[in-house]
Amino acid sequence: MKNKNIAAIMAFFFGSFGVHRFYLGQVGMGIGMIFLFSAGWRMFGWPVAAIIGVIDAIVFLSMDQKEFDKKYNKKFFNTGDPDYERKREMERERYKNMRRTRPERPDFDRKRPEPQKTTNRRQTQRQKIAAVSPFKASGIKKFKEYEYEGAIKDFEKVLEVNPRDVAVHFNIACAYSLMENAEKAFDHLDKAVSYGFSDFDRIRTHDALAFIRVQKEFETFEQNKFQLPQQRLEAPKEDLLSTPAITSGDLLEQLNKLGELRKKGLLTEDEFTVQKKKLLAEK
Repeated sequence: MKNKNIAAIMAFFFGSFGVHRFYLGQVGMGIGMIFLFSAGWRMFGWPVAAIIGVIDAIVFLSMDQKEFDKKYNKKFFNTGDPDYERKREMERERYKNMRRTRPERPDFDRKRPEPQKTTNRRQTQRQKIAAVSPFKASGIKKFKEYEYEGAIKDFEKVLEVNPRDVAVHFNIACAYSLMENAEKAFDHLDKAVSYGFSDFDRIRTHDALAFIRVQKEFETFEQNKFQLPQQRLEAPKEDLLSTPAITSGDLLEQLNKLGELRKKGLLTEDEFTVQKKKLLAEK
């Protein structure tokens, strides 16, 4: 596609040699300009072709773009359709209208789909927590009015929705301590610390926790960073491996019981083999 500005520059500087005509595809006129350049020197003593080149440059610069395209870019713009220009104009108008009615926005300004499921789940959880907030407020009020049992009930309703609420566990521990229930006070303090409570000086100095601080378990509790020691697993009350001597009955039934104990994980493979041998020996 020819550019009128390039054609004008070529005409101005190299018009004597007809370079701009070759650029525009007018080979015959380009050859004529070369001939005129050489003849001008012989006949007039100065290059007439150079003057013509300057004139062509001025004409190109003053020419309307549509007119230039019509003359020199026919293969790009002239389709042979008589309504071609009208169609082009209609397309331009439609594009302008589209830009006015729907301005383009950069990608970072476009709305992106939000993760609806995650958002809805978070909103539901927040709504539940907001719904029990009055119970937290009423629990604190009852605590200050020395209604410790009522305060604990309200606080427990909060824990039903948010069992990891550190402040609520601490408040319940204080209430149980004032009611001289050391076991439950220690339990809720342990949960508060497990869920992130770290103000240990408050445990050491809070007036409401004075009762548990005089308990003999408190020293161990404090040494364990205010958490209860892990309870040891209780010894089994009965020996699962021992089986009564077979005096009468069906040996197959006893073997089936051993098989069930093995399936439940109460007997290892080696223990199962030992007990099986005992049954067979007793029989």
